[in-house]
Amino acid sequence: MTVVANATFNLDLSEMVEEAFERCGSELRSGYDLRTARRSLNLLFADWANRGINLWTIEQGQIPLVQGTNTYDLPLDTVDLIEHVIRTNPGVQNTQADLTISRISVSTYATIPNKLQQARPIQVWVNRQSGATYAGTSSSTPPAGVNYPKIVVWPTPDQGTAQDPYYTFVYWRLRRIHDAGNGISTMDIPFRFLTCLVAGLAYYLSVKLPEAKDRIGLLKAQYDEAWELAATEDRDKSPDRFVPRRMYIT
Repeated sequence: MTVVANATFNLDLSEMVEEAFERCGSELRSGYDLRTARRSLNLLFADWANRGINLWTIEQGQIPLVQGTNTYDLPLDTVDLIEHVIRTNPGVQNTQADLTISRISVSTYATIPNKLQQARPIQVWVNRQSGATYAGTSSSTPPAGVNYPKIVVWPTPDQGTAQDPYYTFVYWRLRRIHDAGNGISTMDIPFRFLTCLVAGLAYYLSVKLPEAKDRIGLLKAQYDEAWELAATEDRDKSPDRFVPRRMYIT
């Protein structure tokens, strides 16, 4: 018997929607059915962003720090930062170094007496703005713009320019999962999450389809199980390292 040597199976948007409708005991019949399913998919991706770290969305980036400037924009589709360092002498052989910078809360940042003090940054507040656009409505409101996610470092950098930085903020971020596209698009997910995605979409559609109301409980249970399996597998498999703490009794 000949074994197929391919390992390229995937589903495009139309095939995922058809499978989800069939699980609901229905069929994909109209353009509106596809549109409402695409909307449900985008809401499902927003739910995944709240459920934990999606490893395939981790991206590295960097921001050159400028003397006297403590606030910088992050990419608009940033969900959160998971790691960050301050890199000194970036690109200079034998002198480049990555130094720890601690993340602090808005409450801790608010209590810093001199926020304009200049030195090497050792703390960062991640201001997780919505990324939504806003519009000015009167002379007292700011002009139309975008609420970019931001970082605010402290102390304020004491040297460097955008063209010749001495400090660089290097980060690893979680970005948003790309939106569901047209009917022939494949989703921005690894194949390991295909079952979970279809199960989640079927559950979301069952809430909206009258003929599927008797299947809501079953489809939700299938989605929860599929999510648990996929999320458990989608993790960093490096070994854990535990360092004992020495205690002194006086």
